Amino acid sequence: MTKLSKSAYLSEAFLSPPTSSLRLSFVVPLKDEQSTLAELVAGIAKNVEGISHEVILIDDGSRDTSWAVIEDLSIRYPGIVRGIRFRANRGKAAALAVGFEAARGDFIFTMDADLQDDPTEIPRFLEKIEEGHDLVSGWKQVRHDPWHKVLPSRVFNRMLSRLSKVQLHDHNCGFKCYRSEVAKSIRLFGELHRMVPALSGMQGFRVAEIPVKHHARRYGKSKYGIERFIRGFSDMITMWFLRVYQERPSHFTNACAFAFGAIATVLAIGSLMMGWTSSSGLVIAIAAFIAIAFGGLTVIVGLMSELMIRLDTKPSAQSAIVERASHPERAFQFEPHLAYRRQRDNKENM
Repeated sequence: MTKLSKSAYLSEAFLSPPTSSLRLSFVVPLKDEQSTLAELVAGIAKNVEGISHEVILIDDGSRDTSWAVIEDLSIRYPGIVRGIRFRANRGKAAALAVGFEAARGDFIFTMDADLQDDPTEIPRFLEKIEEGHDLVSGWKQVRHDPWHKVLPSRVFNRMLSRLSKVQLHDHNCGFKCYRSEVAKSIRLFGELHRMVPALSGMQGFRVAEIPVKHHARRYGKSKYGIERFIRGFSDMITMWFLRVYQERPSHFTNACAFAFGAIATVLAIGSLMMGWTSSSGLVIAIAAFIAIAFGGLTVIVGLMSELMIRLDTKPSAQSAIVERASHPERAFQFEPHLAYRRQRDNKENM
């Protein structure tokens, strides 16, 4: 085994020359994080020593000097740091979608830019991936957040685990590692970035979880409020619907149409019993016709839904990008480990 850090080990096969140009991609969405970016990039580089990598920083409509910092980092780390800038704030899901599309590595990490995620955990994610998992999610077992964020999060995670059948303690942890095919197969929109493990599990990918360190925020303030959880619970219902009816939405709409039909039948019987000529019977008869109409419309909606899901309409957030930063003329990388260097030299001398 080859030592990668004080706390973790990776096989020499992982440190061997990659089959593609890059092994690791780090996708980091951010908004107004000018004070953290340089330290974050340096921390990532230190903990992936010997492995080719890139860091993609997505500026989601920052109003501070975050973009200037990203441009400076792309010059200081040419070929490693890449920047993508949105015209306006589009949300984390859009930023991740663009980052996943731009990533070129075999394995893709997502991290928050506020330094609450600890880069020293990176080797442990890679170890777990090596065990045969497709997605490894972090679990902030000890959180340094106020109770009004922790409590709703725990309720949310328990409900999501039950609805999605993917049992995790912390679905919403931003610190994750994906095989490239997982990240590129997920369609993100709205607030569904919180549901990535659940969506991956729905597609048959193997999902695992590891406890990770969580640091208190040192700079700036949290971008999320109580409205995040309201949106999260709404998207949880969307995720449940996708899990159950994604391939056959007409099953749901036809069930609704059957319910409308049953209601119409009961109303029609009631109208006949009360008599068509009475005012009450006439009102009930009209309600029966309305229920029948709703049932018919529901069937039509189901048929249209079946048609739409068979069209290749992959959403894209590319229209939100206003600027990119990348300086590829020199690939920056820390000195490789001795084992990796010896293996490389031996191959060159053969």
